[in-house]
Amino acid sequence: MNYPTPHINAAPEDFADTVLMPGDPLRSKFIAENFLTGAKLVNNVRGIQGYTGKYNGVPVSVMASGMGMPSIGIYSYELFNFFGVSNVIRVGSAGAMTADVKVREIVMAEGACTDSNYAAQFRLPGAYAPIADFGLLSKAVKFADEMKLSYHVGNVLSSDRFYGDDGDLPENMRSAALWRKMGVLAVEMESAALYMNAARAGKHALGVFTISDSLVTGESTSAEERQNTFTDMMELALRVATT
Repeated sequence: MNYPTPHINAAPEDFADTVLMPGDPLRSKFIAENFLTGAKLVNNVRGIQGYTGKYNGVPVSVMASGMGMPSIGIYSYELFNFFGVSNVIRVGSAGAMTADVKVREIVMAEGACTDSNYAAQFRLPGAYAPIADFGLLSKAVKFADEMKLSYHVGNVLSSDRFYGDDGDLPENMRSAALWRKMGVLAVEMESAALYMNAARAGKHALGVFTISDSLVTGESTSAEERQNTFTDMMELALRVATT
């Protein structure tokens, strides 16, 4: 028996087949309290809140991942391999890396480039390209069209750092121009590890983001906005999760 784990104090039946995964535990709580009926707290180890309830009568779970690839790597691995979860949909914030992607618009990560060494553990004889599950992605595009949302689909960068020794901040990354020329839309910190874990486990994953700031214009949202007001993204992900 692989549960409870050091990170999730629950049993497989406590989770729905699909888990929404924001980084922030307070965003997990917000989704549970504002979108789910009958939401029950099923995990709170290390303050990583996980809930299971229903959306439009269909069971769905939401649990935080914390920040960065090591953190989401742990939680998604355990959900996929120990708790029987089939789908994880990351709902988070990202920084726009092109002028065409505006603050508060939605980005769906068709692929996740990375500056991380996360893939080295798989001992592959080349570079691995982490990609989203097409079924989840195609549903997300369909619902985004129905909801008349402003969205983009393409590559994101899953960065292993927020601060760097060269003094760069995400708002002023010199490397942004290098990724931009390859068509990368936005930067975040988790999806590549999530996509790799899903591939290895034979499961399904998707990253959906609300643009919280722009590396091009310098426009940004507040922490409170990121926690509480990215509701179009939340509703979109819930529709995908329960269809």
